[in-house]
Amino acid sequence: MQLKIMPKKKHFSAGRVPLILFLCQMIRALDVPLDSKLLGDLVQPPTITQQSPKDYIIDPRENIVIQCEAKGKPPPSFSWTRNGTHFDIDKDPLVTMKPGSGTLVINIMSEGKAETYEGVYQCTARNERGAAISNNIVVRPSRSPLWTKERLEPITLRNGQSLVLPCRPPIGLPPAIIFWMDNSFQRLPQSERVSQGLNGDLYFSNVLPEDTREDYICYARFNHTQTIQQKQPISLKVISVDELNDTIAANLNDTEFYGAKPSKERPPTFLTPEGNESLKEELRGNVLSLECIAEGLPTPIIYWIKEDGTLPVNRTFYQNFKKTLQITQVSEADSGNYQCIAKNTLGAVHHTISVTVKAAPYWISAPQNLVLSPGENGTLICRANGNPKPRIGWLTNGVPVEIAPDDPSRKIDGDTIIFSNVQERSSAVYQCNASNEYGYLLANAFVNVLAEPPRILTSANILYQVIANRPALLDCAFFGSPLPTIEWFKGTKGSALHEDIYVLHDNGTLEIPVAQKDSTGTYTCVARNKLGMAKNEVHLEIKDPTRIIKQPEYAVVQRGSKVSFECKVKHDNTLIPTIMWLKDNGELPNDERFSVDKDHLVVTDVSDDDGGVYTCAANTTLDSVSASAVLRVVAPTPTPAPVYDVPNPPFDLELTNQLDKSVQLTWTPGDDNNSPITKFIIEYEDAMHEAGIWHHQAEVSGTQTTAQLTLSPYVNYSFRVMAENSIGRSVPSEASEQYLTKAAEPDQNPMTVEGLGTEPDNLVITWKPLNGFESNGPGLQYKVSWRQKDGDDEWTSVVVANVSKYIVSGTPTFVPYLIKVQALNDVGFAPEPAEVMGHSGEDLPMVAPGNVRVNVVNSTLAEVHWDPVPLKSVRGHLQGYRIYYWKAQSSSKRNRRHIEKKILTFQGNKTHGMLPGLQPYSHYVLNVRVVNGKGEGPASTDRGFHTPEGVPSAPSSLKIVNPTLDSLTLEWDPPSHPNGVLTEYTLRYQPINSTHELGPLVDLKIPANKTRWTLNHLNFSTRYKFYFYAQTSVGSGSQITEEAITTVDEAGILPPDVGAGKVRAVNPRISNLTAAAAETYANISWEYEGPEHVKFYVEYGVAGSKEEWRKEIVNDSRSFFGLKGLMPGTAYKVRVGAEGDSGFVSSEDVFETGPAMASRQVDIATQGWFIGLMCAVALLILILLIVCFIRRNKGGKYPVKEKEDAHADPEIQPMKEDDGTFGEYRLFSFVSSASF
Repeated sequence: MQLKIMPKKKHFSAGRVPLILFLCQMIRALDVPLDSKLLGDLVQPPTITQQSPKDYIIDPRENIVIQCEAKGKPPPSFSWTRNGTHFDIDKDPLVTMKPGSGTLVINIMSEGKAETYEGVYQCTARNERGAAISNNIVVRPSRSPLWTKERLEPITLRNGQSLVLPCRPPIGLPPAIIFWMDNSFQRLPQSERVSQGLNGDLYFSNVLPEDTREDYICYARFNHTQTIQQKQPISLKVISVDELNDTIAANLNDTEFYGAKPSKERPPTFLTPEGNESLKEELRGNVLSLECIAEGLPTPIIYWIKEDGTLPVNRTFYQNFKKTLQITQVSEADSGNYQCIAKNTLGAVHHTISVTVKAAPYWISAPQNLVLSPGENGTLICRANGNPKPRIGWLTNGVPVEIAPDDPSRKIDGDTIIFSNVQERSSAVYQCNASNEYGYLLANAFVNVLAEPPRILTSANILYQVIANRPALLDCAFFGSPLPTIEWFKGTKGSALHEDIYVLHDNGTLEIPVAQKDSTGTYTCVARNKLGMAKNEVHLEIKDPTRIIKQPEYAVVQRGSKVSFECKVKHDNTLIPTIMWLKDNGELPNDERFSVDKDHLVVTDVSDDDGGVYTCAANTTLDSVSASAVLRVVAPTPTPAPVYDVPNPPFDLELTNQLDKSVQLTWTPGDDNNSPITKFIIEYEDAMHEAGIWHHQAEVSGTQTTAQLTLSPYVNYSFRVMAENSIGRSVPSEASEQYLTKAAEPDQNPMTVEGLGTEPDNLVITWKPLNGFESNGPGLQYKVSWRQKDGDDEWTSVVVANVSKYIVSGTPTFVPYLIKVQALNDVGFAPEPAEVMGHSGEDLPMVAPGNVRVNVVNSTLAEVHWDPVPLKSVRGHLQGYRIYYWKAQSSSKRNRRHIEKKILTFQGNKTHGMLPGLQPYSHYVLNVRVVNGKGEGPASTDRGFHTPEGVPSAPSSLKIVNPTLDSLTLEWDPPSHPNGVLTEYTLRYQPINSTHELGPLVDLKIPANKTRWTLNHLNFSTRYKFYFYAQTSVGSGSQITEEAITTVDEAGILPPDVGAGKVRAVNPRISNLTAAAAETYANISWEYEGPEHVKFYVEYGVAGSKEEWRKEIVNDSRSFFGLKGLMPGTAYKVRVGAEGDSGFVSSEDVFETGPAMASRQVDIATQGWFIGLMCAVALLILILLIVCFIRRNKGGKYPVKEKEDAHADPEIQPMKEDDGTFGEYRLFSFVSSASF
């Protein structure tokens, strides 16, 4: 058999792993994948993928569904037989077959009876390449018959007699589950004395007066039909000897008084099974259940042994107070004689059960699918075992091979079919049937003969990037029949590459063991067979390795000082490294004392905890390097101080009063070294489970020298003691002698029990295992139990050891389960564990969201609505809905550029979401998908929508050229994002005088089709500031600003590159300063042209104010900065500069914080000079009032002339400060308004 696709040996690239694994799976199954993109035109015989169980018990109250699913190419058709003859479903109106499937649905809900459709069914799936058949499916309706009516007489017994209360439930399908309860539906208590047998009867080894009651009721529960049947209550009265004598004396004479003797103690006898020997037969893989129930007084105890052998440790369990022995997963090795012994104080009795383990057929080697090319050879092998040995029979396309059409390429040799020189007509599906008296196995395996030219499955033009001097692996996954040969070529005219330098793998991969710079280039993979040729190109780039050229160095520093480590990295120019500093292989402490700046790590105010290993790690996408240095912290020069020290360790440890769970420890304290001992710390070591690891046990006062210690079972203890004073803690004492405690059953169960499926058909149960200390004894195991939460199934249990995970296979998809994990050891079980709910595995959602609607809110925002998918179709935990949206492009653009799709995820069961950040005046397409824990479901139908026009971005550039005496020429590039149809440009400009004050503002409208404009009649030798922006029908976009100076005179004009009238923004320069403001903050951005590694600063202040600029430093060389703590509704001025010798400053920009309307009028009440002036005027008026008051009080002492002068006509007084001040204020107001 030749395989057409070889599995990848090593070094998978991430992008190709799913494909290669898919092809590997194809080879393991010897199947051809039905992938429409790769192998869609290949034919394949049918394969049964799903079918109902062999013994199919149905609920007669529901429709009958008999499953039969198959795959194949072309898709197969289906037919059925019932009881060995063709089942014509078209003639029965109650029977339908699901479209595209062979599953039968029999509608008995409306009419008909389930019993009518009992029988043996078999499905056949057929296409042009063969026919596959299902198992024989025996369909039987479940039955829950009523109890036969019977008259039950009351039972009266003496104290101590034995008793069996028969149940004898009706025979149902499947068999009923039996339990005993009272009239209040409370389970009857059971014990070693009273218990229920496997047959459902209730056994009393001896009765007691408290057993008296009138409502012993046996119940039979039929899970399939969810019904419970009840037997008539049984009345039992247990009386003492005295009560019995009184009763008999009242009714009988002395000669009949034979039963009134007290019940004596007696040795055991068996109630079940009868006799000394019995036989038991069980099938391999089942649970073997052996039962012995004895009567006697006192109550007997049951023991089990296996003659000439031992009971299997991990598969043996005891139930029903050790009256039932169970062995799971029995095999032929478990056959033999098992003996149960019943014993009490008066004797013992034993019973021998001879166990024979038979086996239904089981696979040793099931036949596997064959994919061959014409002329090839192959074999189908079918090997099974069982007890007795199964018979092997072959069928082809569902027909016994003895009567099937002859095929010269086929030869049958027992359990093997040999094929030689096959042709396309040899394609067929073969069935192997292995059967004995206990059952059968049926397996389908097809032989598919294909003739296919080579195909290369690796994507074209993959770019591989490899570090120099490392291996490079170039993939070439291929398919073909016959198996193609593979050759590799380098370049366009190179010869085939040979294995003297290269390694050619069987799966097509080309390996370059040591890639060098000259290995860079294009490589071509060519696959050939006799039917054709295919080729594929990939590209290889070799990168320089990353190196640390300056490593951090060992440092010794004093506590409280500063230390710096340096780490310089050299790397390939096309790779961007990430530098990370580590301390002791972990993250740096979250402490402001640690700072990282370019190539340095600086630690200030060093403390003792800062000592350790510091590592500089440089990582790129292809490689990583690191270098380390040790920091040692030493104490500064000490000053003389009193000598104090930690205590000396305790000694002479002794263990006394040694009990199962406690011991007394005594010790002698060491010297306290001038500081009183405050406490003793006791630690223990478990030499059995964690040798060498010490754990905290207890703490006692510094005045005690004895401690009573509580111990755990099955621990080999040794103890040590440490003393502690105000200085510190002593070294540990010598260890005490060892003390091993006795084993006991676990007292706790595993924690963190979880159930979560990893595949759609499994349930992975995990737990945190107990450690050796918690095991309490040898033979630690875990009993893992599970059942479906919403069903009536009994618990399924397995016992495992040395694991913390168990995988339950064959589960339905995403179904809730109840789970519990119980610890046990050789001594016994831990307490009953708590139940935990989990879920089986998720699968991808099946249904796409429907009715997707889009509501365009504005030019950058859209709202999407959709109808939720049915929760049942999610098949997992609903995580939300995901919107894929992208900007549609023309076909010409789509060929040149990859379409970038954006994704938004909305958590939970939402039915709408917002799409922000859209491009105005654009056409978008979107679809919606539902998401669960497994992944995404199918996408909804694509839905397109248009965004309306918006405002444009700023013009891409603005330059001022050809300055003259009275004119400037402006050139610009249109906005990079017009966001609509441009209607016009707006140019605003104003002069700036030598004190940076702005003159009148002039507005000018320019047609949208212009990219150049000349301004004439400007002032000579004057600086102008320009504001320029574009407009659409929606409004104005962001502005771009620039400054320029007209020349002094035309005679002084120099060449454009150095002329005085040229724009001052020459290299280096900062331009396109813009500000986006909110209520209390603003984002400032700019464009920079000039040398690298320039540190910028941002200066800002209130517009129109004389206060100094406030300065903020920008980290790194970023071209943006955020200003915070601004006043709402306030106009600010801003500019950006560069620090250093080559310092330069951008032009100013003005912005206003929201939400106040834009206002450029300066509030004079906030100006410092105005406040000072008003204070001076108030002080002057106060002084004048005081003078007038004084003169008024002394008016008689002044001459009349002075009084007349004091009362002169105010109309002839000159206007002084008031008038002048008012005029200055008006002038300032005008200038301030003009500046905006």
